Amino acid sequence: MKTIILSFVLVLSVLSCEKVDEFTKFTIKSDTESVIESVIGINLPITIMTPPITTNVEQKMEEENSNKDLIEYANLTQLILTTKSPESSNFDFLNQIEIFIKANGLAKQKIASKYDIPETGLKTLDLTIVPNIDLTNYIKADSYSIEISVETDQVHLQDVTLGVHSEVFVDAKILGV
Repeated sequence: MKTIILSFVLVLSVLSCEKVDEFTKFTIKSDTESVIESVIGINLPITIMTPPITTNVEQKMEEENSNKDLIEYANLTQLILTTKSPESSNFDFLNQIEIFIKANGLAKQKIASKYDIPETGLKTLDLTIVPNIDLTNYIKADSYSIEISVETDQVHLQDVTLGVHSEVFVDAKILGV
């Protein structure tokens, strides 16, 4: 009988831990804009920096009853670029794009890319995420920057404003649990 009760308590403990673990996982969404300036040459690499992005991680962690020091793991799950202006713009002028993340005291890290972009009038690009990149230290930083490196395959004579939408999965402890 004691064995059955002990087994029951053990099973409940494991199930409780799994339920608590579900509450420590959430997504941080971020939106910013960047501009690809007009270019006369083609097949030239161009690097564009976003302004520093202030992380809203402290507010999100507070909502999740945690704090940024308790983040165990963070990784990028989605990165989508959208042409914002001019209204007629699309991604036909791009051959490839690579996205990097930077923060003070941390190495620049490639996080997403898209190669051989088709010339089909796309206004949105869902980039391929570099797998298994731990962004914990970047998310814990007060701010980070996104660096966009593009190679064009057409002349484009107007600046193109991009919307940059990212989603980062975060696994953290709740109040140290």
